[in-house]
Amino acid sequence: MTAVGNTGAGKDLAEKIAKLVEEKGWNQEDFARISNLNRHTVRQILNGGPKRNLRNATISQCAEAFGLTVNELRSMALDRLLLRVRGKVPVDEEAQKLLTKEATLPELVVWLERNPRKAAELRADEVHELLTMQHAGGPLERLGVDHCVELIERRRALMCRVKVIAATQYLDLLEQVVDLAYEKISVGKLKTN
Repeated sequence: MTAVGNTGAGKDLAEKIAKLVEEKGWNQEDFARISNLNRHTVRQILNGGPKRNLRNATISQCAEAFGLTVNELRSMALDRLLLRVRGKVPVDEEAQKLLTKEATLPELVVWLERNPRKAAELRADEVHELLTMQHAGGPLERLGVDHCVELIERRRALMCRVKVIAATQYLDLLEQVVDLAYEKISVGKLKTN
């Protein structure tokens, strides 16, 4: 099993993890529980990095606790990671260019001009979703751009919270709530068909 030492990249990774734990407002106990790591390992990571090597399995558990991939945790700059754990996404410049280029609905164009910061927080998949909603009589026209963007932002924040809950002892409860809601929606769809 490959491990990352407490020099160079290993120390930087431990510092990154400590900053992300601080950003989340977690204490050592919280992080140990959420990441499913030994308290001693967590204490070493949060207090300047472990004296021994940080194993890939440990890095993987840390990444999962933050809702990140191992690659993101290892390679993304701290400022971008902080945005991710806050439920915000670093600006995807390609997606922003696409949004600006492909926005044809006048209401969407005006919204983009008035809300550049909110537009910059949209992920690539959210940009594509907005663009597919702009056809004549579509959701952007019927419901309004503000409402549609608000729904996208709420869903993004909810998914971040779900990832955190899914990594805890409350997974069974979360699964029951989701199953109940899914069942209710499925029954409703059957009645309308």
